[in-house]
Amino acid sequence: MHDFKRIRSAAIFTPVMMLAGLSPAAADAPKPWQMGMQDAASPVAVAVHQLDTLVLIIITAITVFVAGLLLWVAYRYSAKRNPVPSRTSHHTMLEVAWTLIPVLILVVIAIPSFRLVYFEDRTREADMTIKVVGHQWYWQYDYSDAAKVEFASRMIAEEDLKPGQKRLLEVDNQLVVPVGKNIRVLTTSADVIHSFFIPSLGVQRYAIPGRTIETWFRVDRPGVYYGECNQICGVNHSAMPITVRAMPDPEFKAWLETAKTTFAAAAEPSPLPNAAPVAVAENLR
Repeated sequence: MHDFKRIRSAAIFTPVMMLAGLSPAAADAPKPWQMGMQDAASPVAVAVHQLDTLVLIIITAITVFVAGLLLWVAYRYSAKRNPVPSRTSHHTMLEVAWTLIPVLILVVIAIPSFRLVYFEDRTREADMTIKVVGHQWYWQYDYSDAAKVEFASRMIAEEDLKPGQKRLLEVDNQLVVPVGKNIRVLTTSADVIHSFFIPSLGVQRYAIPGRTIETWFRVDRPGVYYGECNQICGVNHSAMPITVRAMPDPEFKAWLETAKTTFAAAAEPSPLPNAAPVAVAENLR
């Protein structure tokens, strides 16, 4: 069933992306001048794309209909063709129609919308749980149920980037997850409101101080996926990228064993961001 949904989604989006000049196999990161959404890499993202397509079809049909109706009315009821204006004040059937039709359209949009909201809210069959804590201005990840692995993830300053790395999107410690596993995500914040947002995985959840909010995702294929904090959280808001690396389960288990050693002796995450954002903050004080 899931494969059918992915095939159907690909069938819908491929012609649209080709018309827009995009490759059908869109990358898992934003592209310069990209017009479509990033390629879906999770069931939630597939559902988001399908809802977006449905709404796009509906609003396109409405726009074409209204534009055509305006042109027809302007032509049919111009002063030249109607020197004596009609004195019609109302039409019962038309009034009923333009009330019921918009209601029906909203119902058609609302049903899949509510289904998607509940679908992306949480999973009852989580294979692992990761706690995500937003800080000014970095992310903290805690693999509390898989192992005692906890670390901070900060943006790599532009001058420290290696060839091929993406500006403003690369981090020193990536969020590593296994492919094909349901990952429960618990978001919270240590200071102000942040937002954990990964477009290609269909993930967006606020991180609010004093609250723990749940969501989930499942990555369908190995790769690196990029996101950002998309809630304005201060002067270095733009320095909070999210980088998720998905790998097959055996590789993930090997990484987890290495991470236990790597991060075991690490102290509590420093509240200071990396060098580049600190300099910006100091200049603005």
